[in-house]
Amino acid sequence: MRKWLFLSLAIVGAMTLNGCDQLDDKKVPSAPVLQAEIPQTPGDKKVAHSEILDKTGESDVREINWDTLIPDDWRPETLMEQYNANELSDDDPRAQQLLEKLKALWSQAPIVPALEGERVKLPGFVVPLEMDTKKMAQFLLVPYYGACIHVPPPPANQTVHVLTREGTAFNGRLFDTVWVTGTMRVEHLSSELAEAGYRLEDASVTPYNE
Repeated sequence: MRKWLFLSLAIVGAMTLNGCDQLDDKKVPSAPVLQAEIPQTPGDKKVAHSEILDKTGESDVREINWDTLIPDDWRPETLMEQYNANELSDDDPRAQQLLEKLKALWSQAPIVPALEGERVKLPGFVVPLEMDTKKMAQFLLVPYYGACIHVPPPPANQTVHVLTREGTAFNGRLFDTVWVTGTMRVEHLSSELAEAGYRLEDASVTPYNE
């Protein structure tokens, strides 16, 4: 995943301003504030567009990584460079300006229209849309541990709304690491947790280590 993304999130998280602050009173598992993306996994490698055989038995599934969801010409790092983000302190007025611009940029992050209708397989972390449930017919898939709970949410083009196949709700917990295979829809979802730029429907979910 692009390294500027984690730099941006680290800065925003350090400022400790909203993101997902409405969940601060929820009981969630303790965890480091920020961890790197899933290390050395097929999801972190550039995968050819050729067909692969997925564990679900589907032969037309393309394994993708999170960079696949970002348009090549989207460069939020230029905003960080404009503000010299590495040199900002929490009480610098420019830090608040940068935060507001990043929040707007994150919610309006562009998507990749060509992904519409593709059957894809993507690894990530589970964020339930309802914190008090373990059986999930839908949830958010995010690329790093802690998103929406310990640190602010990713950009909309790095957040996927997952709808599981009928009768196959995912039985799991917050931040479970999974593979999700489903049909990609380029559709926006606005929730209390985050803005999602994509939806994976008719999805099957398997543990990441399988």
